[in-house]
Amino acid sequence: MIISHRKKKNNIFRIIKSKTMEEQQLQIEGQIDQLKTQLTGDLFGDMDIKDQIHNLEMKLNGVRPMDSHIDCVGCGS
Repeated sequence: MIISHRKKKNNIFRIIKSKTMEEQQLQIEGQIDQLKTQLTGDLFGDMDIKDQIHNLEMKLNGVRPMDSHIDCVGCGS
């Protein structure tokens, strides 16, 4: 009976955790979409916005720079 209760508790935790991760993913995607609407087509003017988009996409995909043995300071991945 204890094992059964423990399994149910773990499954509930996984469901809650996955919903939280999905919510975070949706939030990041929303931020990316919002930033993309601010792009003007000016290469130099859009540089900061494109950098923010890039950092969010890296966070969304769980990527960090190649050959990086330390955490990325810019995006925290």
